[in-house]
Amino acid sequence: MISLKSKREIQLLRDAGKIVAETHALIKEAIRPGISTLELDEIAYRNITKYDAIPSFLNYNGFPKSICTSKNDIIVHGIPSEEDILLEGDIISVDIGAYYKGYHGDSAKTHGVGTISDEDSRLIAVTRESFYEGIRHAVIGNRLSDISHHVQKVAEEAGYSVVREFVGHGVGTKLHEDPSVPNYGPPNRGPRLAEGLVIAVEPMINQGTYHVRIEDDGWTVRTQDSKKSAHYEHTIAITEHGPELLTLL
Repeated sequence: MISLKSKREIQLLRDAGKIVAETHALIKEAIRPGISTLELDEIAYRNITKYDAIPSFLNYNGFPKSICTSKNDIIVHGIPSEEDILLEGDIISVDIGAYYKGYHGDSAKTHGVGTISDEDSRLIAVTRESFYEGIRHAVIGNRLSDISHHVQKVAEEAGYSVVREFVGHGVGTKLHEDPSVPNYGPPNRGPRLAEGLVIAVEPMINQGTYHVRIEDDGWTVRTQDSKKSAHYEHTIAITEHGPELLTLL
């Protein structure tokens, strides 16, 4: 069931989102060749918990760490590890959630490690562009798939594919709420967008096929053809003035 949030609830979601945004800024500063993804996880844990917030992903359905660190051909849900060292030329998606005063913030960004290839830079840029084109249509009265359709259009016109198996979602007192927010599909489908709807829009865009494979750990999702993937996400609220990004500083 879709729940619309009050202005008070949106302020609480905004507060959680600011913790997520600040944590992203710290992680971005720390990313460099030679650092482990476990070190990034520890930075995130310290920053989130200093606000008496809880990392949303920690122990979520058994997930063992505070953030997801998804490198190169890992699409989502990469598990931070002491052995997973960032190398020059890698790209890494960092997905961060914070649970604060009963509400979640959720956001993901993909970064280059040191100097990366032009093609990888383009993948990251198009993924971000697909998000912003999608949310241009996140206005009262449009339908949910108007967002989805325009994400897909940007990605596929650039020669990339859009992951089908994993999608965006509603956000509130639970990390994942209704509705599901696909990154593909025809326009003018699904529920009408209404004031107070809060959703995470999160394009996952691949250089090759959109098909995925899941590692034996049950979490790590890779591209089936081992080509690289990028991920970009913000939690947004539908307001009378258009979409508001809640996971910004």
